[in-house]
Order: sequence, then C-alpha cells, then structure tokens
Amino acid sequence: MTLAAAGVPALRTAGLTRRYGAVTALSDVGLEVAFGGVTAVLGPSGSGKSTLLRLIAGLEPLDAGRVQVREHDVTRLPAHRRGVGLVFQDHALFPHLDVRSNVAFGLVEAGWPRDRRRARVAELLADLDLSGLARRRVDALSGGERQRVALARALAPRPAVLLLDEPLASLDRGLRERLAEDLAERLRQPELASVLVTHDLDEAATVADRILLLRAGQAVQAGPAASLVRDPVDAWVARFVGHPNVFEGTARTRLPGTEGEDGAAWLRDELVRLLPARQTDTAHTVEARLVHLRPQRGGLRLELQVPAWDVRVVWRGAARELPEALHEGDRVLMQVPPAAWRTLPVVGSGAATLAPDAEGPA
Repeated sequence: MTLAAAGVPALRTAGLTRRYGAVTALSDVGLEVAFGGVTAVLGPSGSGKSTLLRLIAGLEPLDAGRVQVREHDVTRLPAHRRGVGLVFQDHALFPHLDVRSNVAFGLVEAGWPRDRRRARVAELLADLDLSGLARRRVDALSGGERQRVALARALAPRPAVLLLDEPLASLDRGLRERLAEDLAERLRQPELASVLVTHDLDEAATVADRILLLRAGQAVQAGPAASLVRDPVDAWVARFVGHPNVFEGTARTRLPGTEGEDGAAWLRDELVRLLPARQTDTAHTVEARLVHLRPQRGGLRLELQVPAWDVRVVWRGAARELPEALHEGDRVLMQVPPAAWRTLPVVGSGAATLAPDAEGPA
C-alpha cells in the first residue's frame, strides 16, 4: 500500500519490508510526502511505526524496497548522506552543552564554516523563540523547550525530509496539545517534507495533512484524518479511531439494520437521538436504560443498556442534546435511523491505495 503525495514528492518509499528472524515488523509499505506536506504514521505499539522511520532514515537495513529523497535513490546511502533529519522521542540532546551548541552540533560535524554556522543557528533560535535561552544548558529547560531545541537541531542542516518519532509523547496532555498546534505551523515549510510517528489520532489530525495507519506491520488505511473517522475500512480501524459501538459475533446477530449481511455492525452514535421515555408514536426507536453518565471533552458520554438488543450502546454529545435532565437508572428512547447502521469487514485486506488529491481511502 502506498500513500501518494498531493504534489511533487520530496520523499517517496516503495515496498519497504523489514524482518527480524521469523517476525516481519514491516511489510510492503510505501508513502509519498510532497514539499510543504506533513504525513502522520499512526498505529498502536508494535505496529511498525518507528521501524518505518528508521528505514527511511537509514538507521536500519531493509529487506526489500527503496527510499527516494528529492527523486534520488538513497536506499544504499548511509544515514548522514540522505538529506534526512530526525527528532527522537527522548530528543537525544547533549545535557552538558547549552542550547546554541546543541543546535550547532550537526553543522560542526558537517564542516559548515563558522560564520555560516553562526548565522544558521541564530536564525533557528529566533524562529523557534529560543534566542533568550541560547546559553542555557538543556538539562535546565522545560519539556516544551527541549522539544523546540531538538527540532532546531534537526532543521539546522536544511534537510529535505524531517522525521519525528513521537516527539510529544513524554509531555503532559495540555502541553502536548499546545505544542502540536505549534508544530503543525512550523513544519509547513515549502522546502521541507515531514513524517510524524504517533499513536494519538488527535495529535495526528492536528499536525498532519494526511495519515497512514499501520497494523501489525501493514498499511491498512490512508488519507486525511476525517476520512479515517468517517469511513473506516474495517471494524479494527473503527475501534482504533474511537468509535465505541462496533458489534461482532452473537451480539451482532441481535441488532437491526444490517440483517443478512456479513461482518461487524457499526452504530454511528452521532446519528442517534435521545428522546423522553414517555414519548410515543416515534419511528425507529428502542427503549434504553442509562447505566453510566460522565463528562468528557466537548460534552457527555452516556452508556445505555438496550434490553431488546441485549447490548450496551455509547452515546456522546452535548448536554443541550439531552431530552431532559437524566440520571443513572433513568429510561430513555433511542431514535436510531437506518442510516446510523453500517456494516464493516471484521479485518480488511490492507491493500487500498490513496491517489494524489484523493479525499479518502480508495
């Protein structure tokens, strides 16, 4: 599977495969990222995300496939000759050096002249709001400041491609959300293509234009974040992107709306309305009992037991969408239009391809 670029690709990979003995960590994965573009590689732990990044960077040998940067084949080149920058999860900064020396380190190693090196470091420190910290040791910085220093160091040699391996993972949620927005703005440079590895869909959607979703070393879906949420290719993807009402097995056989179809039943809770239990003469309704209610970001999450189906359904929405004040144990009517039901394959083939400028998975 290949995630294609929306413009001329700065980075193109094809058929990347990596095996560790009998274990295949990555199988036949490709992606393209255009200059100015940001692609997120998303997936759970062990799905092959970091392996993909390391193969692109040249930090590990590949068993099959090729890597191109600026349309030049760099598959056989060592890491330092690929024109690729890398930001590690732990930032990998030198704690005994100050900010300026950390940013300049790669330029010194590459033999940049002193005047040119100083000018480039000063430019990056100003761009990343680090000028006032130039002489501070990095072990005296906050997590967000260290993240910006690591980004400056990776950008210093002007790479064509920047790879970021969960650079926000060690930060608390509030700081991670703020830095994700900042990172999204800073990565969209016309001379740079970026690939961000993450396991967080919200982070991927904030930072990246497009997402490549991995499962067990294989690419299973690609496209804008909205397309993964709106049109998951199978039940596993639906659950991974946060849909709670995906039913398989015997539970699936008790549900309306998808009779006679194979696969999993997905109930789109955003299309479900809650009505007072006393309301009558309403189409497509079923009675439910409120088991649990809790606040969540942006609204409420209700867990509802549906006796007629013998399943528990999750409804998420704003408090103003409730028909009345509800408490645990109360009964309500769920209005479930036929359009709220979708049938999904239990496991997809992972063979779809996203063409340039497409709006969703092919």
